[in-house]
Amino acid sequence: MKTFRSALAHSAFAITAELSATEPAETTDLIRRARVLSGVVDGIQLVSNPPGYAQTSQTALAALLLREGIDVTPTLNCRDRNRIALQSELLGLHAIGVTSLVLNQGGAMPRSPDSPGTAVFDVNCSELISMAHEPDESTFLLGTGASVPNDGSDWNPAPLLERSSAGARFLRLQPCSDIDLLRQHMARLVEDKVTWHYSVMVSLAPLPANVCGPLISDVQSIPGVSGVNLVCRNDPAALIASVDTYHQAI
Repeated sequence: MKTFRSALAHSAFAITAELSATEPAETTDLIRRARVLSGVVDGIQLVSNPPGYAQTSQTALAALLLREGIDVTPTLNCRDRNRIALQSELLGLHAIGVTSLVLNQGGAMPRSPDSPGTAVFDVNCSELISMAHEPDESTFLLGTGASVPNDGSDWNPAPLLERSSAGARFLRLQPCSDIDLLRQHMARLVEDKVTWHYSVMVSLAPLPANVCGPLISDVQSIPGVSGVNLVCRNDPAALIASVDTYHQAI
């Protein structure tokens, strides 16, 4: 089975697809999308309750996809679980054969009747990364998320360097539609030696194939970028067409 971990280590440019939804999605639909996408990407990235509503358990969905020979990179965040629950989830993900994870702090819980949960934050992101990194640092390839700041003046590499010291090895940037802003931020990551510690995956939001395909090539040309993560919210056909357009251009 091809894996994202292997692609990041051995290929010149990794491509993953992120299963996401604007509303609670049926598990069968997520599996259907993953099946279709697995033929054109190096792995499937899973997100953890992003807007604050419950989604299918990361461990359960990962197990279902791994059973079909599809590599997955689940996401865990500090917002939704206490320390014991996070440790339990890490043990479960290791037991079913997951080889890579994204570990995040998690955003504030939305104030909405549809999101009745309470934020936990029993541990911070660096602590969570350390938990997953020990006792056997080879168990998971660990990543973490970050945004592209609009104002470079408040850029501080210290939190990312702290997370790399805890054991994070790849960085998944949130979608940025401004390619010039992305270039500027990547230049900061290179200048501040963040790319010495991380392989950087740039997330791209859903776009038409004739736009996203060339954009993948543009992102690949940016120094310090190791791959792209393509967000798939619904029908994967446009994403597949984007990847095909990119491959035809190189």
